[in-house]
Amino acid sequence: MTVLKLFGIIFFCGLLSPSQEVLSGLSCAVSPQAMQSVLSDAIIHNGLLQQHLQGLVLPSIMGEGHLLNSPTSITGLHLVQVRLPRLSVVLLPGIGIQLTIGAKLQLSGNCLVGLLSELIDILVDVNITANIKSTNFESGTVQVVTEDCLCILGAIKVKVLSGLITLSVNEMVLRQLTATLPALLCPVVDIVMNLVNIQLLGTLNAVIPVGTAGTIHYQLASIPYTSGKFLGLDLDGAVKQVGGSTIPHNSSPSALPPLVDRLMLMAMRQSFINSILTLLLQMPPQTFPCTPDAFSGANHLHEAFWTIAPAGCTPCRGTNALNIKLTLGGNPLILLEENKASVKLSVLIQVFIKHSDGSLLNLLLLKADLGLNVRVSIVGGRLVLKLALGSTSLSLDSSDVGISNISVLKPHCSNLLTERFLPLINAALSVGIPLPNVLGIPLIKVDVQI
Repeated sequence: MTVLKLFGIIFFCGLLSPSQEVLSGLSCAVSPQAMQSVLSDAIIHNGLLQQHLQGLVLPSIMGEGHLLNSPTSITGLHLVQVRLPRLSVVLLPGIGIQLTIGAKLQLSGNCLVGLLSELIDILVDVNITANIKSTNFESGTVQVVTEDCLCILGAIKVKVLSGLITLSVNEMVLRQLTATLPALLCPVVDIVMNLVNIQLLGTLNAVIPVGTAGTIHYQLASIPYTSGKFLGLDLDGAVKQVGGSTIPHNSSPSALPPLVDRLMLMAMRQSFINSILTLLLQMPPQTFPCTPDAFSGANHLHEAFWTIAPAGCTPCRGTNALNIKLTLGGNPLILLEENKASVKLSVLIQVFIKHSDGSLLNLLLLKADLGLNVRVSIVGGRLVLKLALGSTSLSLDSSDVGISNISVLKPHCSNLLTERFLPLINAALSVGIPLPNVLGIPLIKVDVQI
């Protein structure tokens, strides 16, 4: 189960105390179980370990003959297959992760006992434990180093076609593999972890389009950190318009809440969401005639306007049709409270007449301050906000014909905004806010908390 919180919205995996803040872009807490699954997929299931161990060549094993035993030599010893690989992860607070890889290594070579030469197969249990630490953070990237790598050999089986293998050969093989295998296997683990690090960083440092409006450049904001219960990742996001200009937001880091029986927690802060809403809601003015085919309440608005138009307003009369122009006034502002999200938005409503010579008469310029209720969901890895009109505050900005009382227009303007404007807003928001595919962990079965 994954959780996303907006602080906030948090997309869960965990609970966030209302008193705690999170990073302005995204903060993520990843559980040990999720890390184990991620690394198992990357290292074992995708064949990365097998690929880099394949063809591993070991030094020849030479044994002296004693009494009735003939001298023994094993040459051309190489790895054929990694059997039953398994991986486990333990988080080391303040250090990184402890990675344990267990497997059966199938080795093959040529065995010469006295004058008899034949193929030899060796099956040996290995258990590799290494501490993996992040270091050298710079520009959204980190390096990983492998420390304290320990390779322990377990049961060993030696087999030749003739079956003529003595106990002393088993002991010789185990002794020499114990001396040589760790020096060969630990560097492979280091190589594999660096490749995995590059792969996983690609999920954190990504430029993702936001519809056709612009992009979000997610980037690791600081070096990953570990507690005994989660791996913490701070990401920031640069919100850019088409053309390259950046929409600023507050980028103050702070601590993540604890994970509670979840795979991952992602937390998104209010200021970051605001910058993305500003990107998405850059709508051109909408102009249309005040006719029934424009919206269902047009006749009522038309009639209400004539009731407040001054009697001496000659240009208001006659056959001139009313036109309406809707323009966004300023940037949207999302407000997040416990279990509730709302958006404040201002819209300018201009009612005007266009004369035959092309000149305009501004009958009314109104300002509508909207309180919009927000429904939040996760669809296809994107955070989708859908708005519904909650409240409308209407004020008069100007009138070229002396209109001063606009109280009767409020319900009609609310209908106008609901029918003509909100669908446009929701269409612009329907592309959703793309979320990074953190460590390849899918956002499924997501709980959203505000």
